[in-house]
Amino acid sequence: MLPLTIGTFGPMMVLGFLAALFLMRRLTRRANLDPAIMTSAALYSLIAGVVGARLFFVVHHFEQFRGNLLGIVATWRGGLEFLGGVIVATGLLLIYLRYHKLPVRRYLDIIVIGLMMGLAFGRIGCFLNGDCFGKPTSLPWGVRFPYGSFVYISQINPDLKRNRAVPHLHLPQADYFFSYDEQGKWYPRPLEDLTEMQRHEVTRGRYRCLAVHPSQLYSSANALLLCFILYLFWRKGLTRANSGLAPKRLSRPGSITALMLILYGITRFLIEFIRDDNPYEFASLTISQILGIVMIISGTALLTLLPYIKSYTQSQ
Repeated sequence: MLPLTIGTFGPMMVLGFLAALFLMRRLTRRANLDPAIMTSAALYSLIAGVVGARLFFVVHHFEQFRGNLLGIVATWRGGLEFLGGVIVATGLLLIYLRYHKLPVRRYLDIIVIGLMMGLAFGRIGCFLNGDCFGKPTSLPWGVRFPYGSFVYISQINPDLKRNRAVPHLHLPQADYFFSYDEQGKWYPRPLEDLTEMQRHEVTRGRYRCLAVHPSQLYSSANALLLCFILYLFWRKGLTRANSGLAPKRLSRPGSITALMLILYGITRFLIEFIRDDNPYEFASLTISQILGIVMIISGTALLTLLPYIKSYTQSQ
């Protein structure tokens, strides 16, 4: 038999895209918009989103790619920053929709609902891949990742970028450590190179991975919840428009996009407090928390200004 390893992150990302596309096409039909346009927009945004998310991750963790530039394109191994993908994909979408003179706000309101659906699948991929991990916890639903995983390597090293001067897990260097990189990060020896007693210690004994918050699953559940909330507001706005009633604040085209920015900005800001992977950038805040604040401010401003924004087309 040939050894075959099938990654989990890539398939979950594909499933997320298909689920999001299915949902967006259904909502597009209900809104009397063109599903073919939505499909094209989704494909372009997927490509732009992956490129943007990978670019942000590489810039943010460039030390991991020193001497391994080909690893930059290995997105199937994980290593994407969601907010980076959103920024790049949104820019491309705006250009695409404006170029074709389409109702930008109406399409964006549907796209952000699908985006949350896709993110729910993507975060499960992160969980299965072992990145975007949480801090150690004693809660009963804490998850232990395998020896040699991203979580384990993080726990056996100090992390000055997160103000952590000592490791979470003190592993005897002489017996277990194999090598270290230019940044001084230590990597454990392969499991098969350890003695039987050492294998017991790192898998079931005192040197096994500490249980951590399943922050990826928190993020997945959060995305599903936001998808549902945004859909309810969108459906209410569509019903109101079809009834010929004057739009209210949260039923105007563009209001769902603004609401997504606010709600996701708040929840992402809070979830970052229990994550243990992103380095601190400013005032003990991660880049995701800083962008979350920007999202909250942008969404609030957009929601406030929507009644005064002139539509680019009559259908908007």
